[in-house]
Amino acid sequence: MKIQEIRELIRLVDQSSIDEFVYEQGETKVHMKKAVAVAVAPAAAPAAPAQAVAAVEPTAAPALAPVQVAASEVKQAPETEPTAAKEAKPAVEGNLHQITSPMVGTFYAAPAPDKPPYVKPGDKVKKDTVVCIIEAMKLFNEIEAEVDGEIVEVLVQNGQLVEYGQPLFLVKPE
Repeated sequence: MKIQEIRELIRLVDQSSIDEFVYEQGETKVHMKKAVAVAVAPAAAPAAPAQAVAAVEPTAAPALAPVQVAASEVKQAPETEPTAAKEAKPAVEGNLHQITSPMVGTFYAAPAPDKPPYVKPGDKVKKDTVVCIIEAMKLFNEIEAEVDGEIVEVLVQNGQLVEYGQPLFLVKPE
């Protein structure tokens, strides 16, 4: 099974109403399970957003044998009003360029937890400036700005699961 096929399965399961999906073919096994949403009464202090996880762990296999893939879990954080408000903003400010996610994965604003973020609002960027990392299947993919300009807004939070085509940053082009 190819990586693109697994990504497509994750996307389809995420968009569907099913909670669990298992696929087996020969020595290949893919198991995906969604987190069940639990209604919580509002608390006095706002709760930290749940971190999304997408993991596929390959197991050891002989060099010429098919690779076995197992234990894939996808957990989605519930969407909140501030996120919806941020997504509405690009429509109002039509002169801004959106840097979008080229894949499904986990968004990281910095190269490591103890390092500063690649960019923050107000930073000037060039086309080849790395603005974030998206982790997909234990591979860390550097995402570049695509345009010269100034970062206006970061639309996602560190550790958040992002979808293909989801806006990540707003950039005012030069």
